[in-house]
Amino acid sequence: MFNRKNKSTIDSLIGLATNIDGNLYFKGGLRIDGNIKGNVIAEDDQGSMLIISEHAMICGEVRAAHVVVDGTIIGPVFSSELLELLPKARINGDVHYKALEMNSGATVTGLLTHNPEGASGETILQLSASQATA
Repeated sequence: MFNRKNKSTIDSLIGLATNIDGNLYFKGGLRIDGNIKGNVIAEDDQGSMLIISEHAMICGEVRAAHVVVDGTIIGPVFSSELLELLPKARINGDVHYKALEMNSGATVTGLLTHNPEGASGETILQLSASQATA
């Protein structure tokens, strides 16, 4: 019970005032609020989580199991589990995903490619409603 690690745990934070020039490799969970010129890659793709806040900008390849984007990515994105695109998400590059959730307002300039990788072959695509209706 106590040995289980929550998949949504954030282990590291790249702050708003931080600029990184070079590749970034991480394990576990990472939240990026700053700017990165280089690739952002989860070393252990299983269970990894990457959150890119609305203030963040990444110029390079992004790879993780669960990716949540509300900022800007210029480069390809590879999500082996779930890719969540929040309303302010801007991706300029090809996107490869197993499951995709895209909110109204998010934009992708590039190809969307579904990679089931062991799934039942059924495409999982969920469009989120921006407002709930009563």
